[in-house]
Amino acid sequence: MIERICPKCKVPMNGTNCINPKCGHATEMSSTLYWCDECGIPIYENECPICGKKGKYIATDIRPVFPEENILISLLTTGDPYKYQKSSIWYGSNSYIVDGQKIKLSVSKENSKPIEEIKAVKEAYEKAVEKIDYNFFKQHIDKFVKANADRYNYITEEAVSFIQKYTDKYSIEDMMVSFSGGKDSTVTSHLVNRALGTNKVLHVFGDTTLEFPYTLEYKKRFNKNEESQGVRILTAKNREKNFEDLCSVVGPPSRVMRWCCTVFKTGAIQKTISSAFKDKTNILSFQGIRRSESISRSKYERESESPKITKQTVVSPIIDWIDFDVWLYILTTGIDFNYAYRLGWTRVGCWCCPNNGGWSEYLSKVHMYDQYIHWHDVLVEFAKQIGKPDPEDYVAEGGWKARQGGNGLEAAQKSIVTFEPCATDENAFNYVLQRPISEEFYELFKPFGYINKELGNKRLGEVYVLNKTGKVVLILQGRIGSTKLKVIIKDAKIAGSKNLATAEMKIQCQLTKYQMCLGCKACEAVCKHDAISVKDDGHGNVSYTIDNDKCIRCTECVGHFNAGCYMRKVLGIKRT
Repeated sequence: MIERICPKCKVPMNGTNCINPKCGHATEMSSTLYWCDECGIPIYENECPICGKKGKYIATDIRPVFPEENILISLLTTGDPYKYQKSSIWYGSNSYIVDGQKIKLSVSKENSKPIEEIKAVKEAYEKAVEKIDYNFFKQHIDKFVKANADRYNYITEEAVSFIQKYTDKYSIEDMMVSFSGGKDSTVTSHLVNRALGTNKVLHVFGDTTLEFPYTLEYKKRFNKNEESQGVRILTAKNREKNFEDLCSVVGPPSRVMRWCCTVFKTGAIQKTISSAFKDKTNILSFQGIRRSESISRSKYERESESPKITKQTVVSPIIDWIDFDVWLYILTTGIDFNYAYRLGWTRVGCWCCPNNGGWSEYLSKVHMYDQYIHWHDVLVEFAKQIGKPDPEDYVAEGGWKARQGGNGLEAAQKSIVTFEPCATDENAFNYVLQRPISEEFYELFKPFGYINKELGNKRLGEVYVLNKTGKVVLILQGRIGSTKLKVIIKDAKIAGSKNLATAEMKIQCQLTKYQMCLGCKACEAVCKHDAISVKDDGHGNVSYTIDNDKCIRCTECVGHFNAGCYMRKVLGIKRT
């Protein structure tokens, strides 16, 4: 049973907010699932619809354990890979549940074992899985589907109705499905096609280059399957950057700073969307976001403007579904899904994500042994690079997952912009750049106005920035090839600044971009008008250009990220 409860009034509510006029607090989801001992399955209501027996509380959420994972669990807990082959196994409330009883399995203990021992488990698993038997699993899944048919009908009808209401505002050509290859986007895709009666809604798949091999295999099958045949999938991929190369420059992503999402996902998806939908100012993106996935997502709205990708209105048809609901839908409809779930992964984003839990890491050691060993070696080399005295311990204890900033990294030094106020002009600032001035340097000042290289004193290397009326707002003094720059702020209210200090900070934002740009394309994703183009020639040479005709001088790109540049945020270090 799932209900909404006001955390202040402690009373169940129907809507997203408390109806008490003196409260109005946002309600929170509360779920209670039961187990039928007679049928050996989890049930939504506390009375089994099949046998009529009362159920007992089993978990707040639950997922099936497929025969592939069953073999691994049997090996780890009993040493016999077929011990639970004819048992009803589920996972809920941080425990494996065998025939309604929780069993003990210490993931941390298993994960801390020497890699040679885990390799032995891998070999035993691969031998045992050849004799896998799905017969009993299919029988109790059929009962699970039958017993929870009312719940399936309710959530399906509600989601379909929710999707259909958007047909009054958007045409099929203005819609897309954000497809990751995970179970949530799989269900969302199926619901969208079902609700709209067509397979013509565009799907966009973000290939981060760190996808599970099972995800890429599933993606190849996806539009050949009966339920999704003919669906057009566009793959968004950053083909200019190499993940491991960037790790050596900025360090591996951490839980605090997951730069991989911006570099390998957001920017690439934004570019693909802009290309596919061209001049459309707003599109509808169906996504498989669910509030129960995390604390941060619990605060998401069912409909919102995308915070990361412009031009998108994001709607989440299954936002209040729990894992129980997602698997009930998949198992009832019989649609295909990512094989990684059969092996035991609960989420299938980037396989080496720092946010992955211990069980995901253990599964990688068993099922992706070679990739895991290679990634481990990359992390150890990074630990050595930043001067860790005990690299192996640093990696084993997950130190890389918790790191912040760019301490020990050469690229972090470029995050520092030094300047001195001019002694004779309070509106002038002298800078010493860490990258010589080039023609590209002036691209960064287009958001402030229009670049004019004719009016200034050529001997001083002066370039003027004019506003739309032709008034001079900035004067840049610096010769090509020099690292010395003088900026004279003629209008302290440039880019919406309130005073001279704020204006100078915005100048620093652009200087930081110029010094630090690694071609991450975060700026491209910020611009709603597709005016910014960031290209990498594959040899470490990055070009940053702004289309004069497309740029409307809104200056959103100037200060969107802390200190102007996303990589400045990633590589931040203490100033001395």
